[in-house]
Amino acid sequence: QVQLVESGGGLVQAGGSLRLSCAASRISFSISAMGWYRQAPGKQRELVASISSGGSTNYADSVKGRFTISRNNAKMTVYLQMNSLKSEDTAVYYCQATLWQSTYWGQGTQVTVSS
Repeated sequence: QVQLVESGGGLVQAGGSLRLSCAASRISFSISAMGWYRQAPGKQRELVASISSGGSTNYADSVKGRFTISRNNAKMTVYLQMNSLKSEDTAVYYCQATLWQSTYWGQGTQVTVSS
């Protein structure tokens, strides 16, 4: 059973920073594409950032220049560094792994940005 465990969420003031981590297990992490999604109350889940097995990254326009996704294959962990946080970044953040035709999700971690 693939496991993705997110951590690092919390309450932060606008303009502050947080770093989310997602530790993976029971998956060929180095060849998996990884992504961070978020879902705010009453809204659909949306892609925040993704990173391919080769390290190519993609960001939602709303977070470009503020968020950075990275991965450490030796630690089987993907990170999301979030800077200059805004109230509209408040959401549950989910880690996703994609390997071949299968997609896996973590349980989510809450990020709340107070203005």
